[in-house]
Amino acid sequence: MGDGNMHKKKDYLKETIQHIDIKQHNVVPLVEAMEKMAFQARNLSRAARIYDMMLRDKDCTIILTLSGSLFSAGLKKVVYDMVMNNMVDAIVSTGAIMVDQDFFEALGFKHYIGTPLSEDDELRELMIDRIYDTYIDEEELRICDETTAKIFDNLEPKPYSSRELLYYLGKYLDQSGGPKVDDSVIYACYQKDVPIFVPAFSDCSAGFGLVIHQARNPENHISHDSGKDFLELTKIKMMSKETGIFMVGGGVPKNFTQDIVVAADILQENPPMHKYAIQITVADERDGGLSGSTLREASSWGKVQTTYEQMVFAEATIAMPLIAGYGYHKGAWKQRKSLKLSKALDELAIPMERLV
Repeated sequence: MGDGNMHKKKDYLKETIQHIDIKQHNVVPLVEAMEKMAFQARNLSRAARIYDMMLRDKDCTIILTLSGSLFSAGLKKVVYDMVMNNMVDAIVSTGAIMVDQDFFEALGFKHYIGTPLSEDDELRELMIDRIYDTYIDEEELRICDETTAKIFDNLEPKPYSSRELLYYLGKYLDQSGGPKVDDSVIYACYQKDVPIFVPAFSDCSAGFGLVIHQARNPENHISHDSGKDFLELTKIKMMSKETGIFMVGGGVPKNFTQDIVVAADILQENPPMHKYAIQITVADERDGGLSGSTLREASSWGKVQTTYEQMVFAEATIAMPLIAGYGYHKGAWKQRKSLKLSKALDELAIPMERLV
């Protein structure tokens, strides 16, 4: 900053974020006790019970939607354990969570404990990015960008769904000796055939990778096919007898997943609405913003049934470990089998008469 008192990068990037392990904390008594409380405690307890109902329903396909800075905040292992224990069948996420945070850590990089009181001008000069009270090394993010570009350079030039592109990120990790961490969600989904959709795929580190790749290959490059994303997730709805959605935050992943009921209705008659739905959010519905729009509002669009739905107005790092931990320690996942929906999508061909 010119005054000789500027810190060095290592002064900021010291203590790393640690991902909470729901397996180590049996929250069932706590969550069930909250049922007799009021306000968001009671709402959270009911949401946890609805998630347990999803896990017990043998006809239910569970879709997890993720938005916000969740993995950088310490929630990555929660989702990893959900994938590895068949507690989720498909994921719809922002690109930042899956690429800038999960793939980033799989490459061996870390997120660091910081403070919102930082001198942001100094952070910028040191190439340190801040997410509220968390730091990321921008130079390491550039490596992540370039790594995705390298992966895209080696793919056959054609349009891909985000699910397919995330599969190739998992394959890259596998062929590179495995991830540098033991809780990579992308790698777990690659192993378990759990599809990950990132509808706004360009809005993340992989988007920079696409820019690099397409600039290097102006006449012969890959692209992201968002229409194929929508069709593939709609196929999952059409393959499923019932569906339940566990939404963390809102945004594109929330709307994208709710909209597949309408899309399925366009392609076939009278698909069932999402039977179960829970959402963790701090957004407000009164300004018309989608992220805070209630699940009852979604019912007016024919997207979500109102029998088993619950909004939880709470911050994700507090509420998600309690709800997911409740589902884990209740143990219904032990009776669930992996649906391998990624493999099913690769093999599925919808008969033309169903599309008329």
